[in-house]
Amino acid sequence: MLITAPCVVSLSWRLEDAHGNLIDHLDEPVEFFYGGDDLLAKVEEVIAGQGAGFEATLHLEPEHAFGEYDAKLVFFEARDIFPEAIATGMQFEGPPEGSLTPDLPRDVIYTVTEVYDSHVVLDGNHALAGIALVLQLQVRDVREATEEESDNRSVDKDGLSLLSLAPANQHLH
Repeated sequence: MLITAPCVVSLSWRLEDAHGNLIDHLDEPVEFFYGGDDLLAKVEEVIAGQGAGFEATLHLEPEHAFGEYDAKLVFFEARDIFPEAIATGMQFEGPPEGSLTPDLPRDVIYTVTEVYDSHVVLDGNHALAGIALVLQLQVRDVREATEEESDNRSVDKDGLSLLSLAPANQHLH
């Protein structure tokens, strides 16, 4: 079967930054919905019409990957609006309740990057924002999408994916 929307592709990959530093390596294939919300547009563009066994190396600038880094999405809030057990790496969908920073987007996942006695630093950028990437991928399999996958535009029932621009995707796997 060739890759045409809608279908599900199984991919394996090696992901590095532009300096060759390994970010992620996936030997066992993971399924993605093609023609929906699971994959970066440039990945879909390259694998379109291909089949199992296809391999490619993509050089992705930030605007074609996880976006440019936006310093306006880094802010701090008073420590007392957070739970006692707040820790680096915790995430909040939208600004935390009680946030006093104005005009923060509500549809962003914010990650706690630092915790101090008086305040907490949050960052709404994707972990790979602003980074040029090199993605070596291999199409391992292609199959028809189920009705549920087509309705969700994702193989994940919650519509979350590993290589999309969706803000919920703060880490790979």
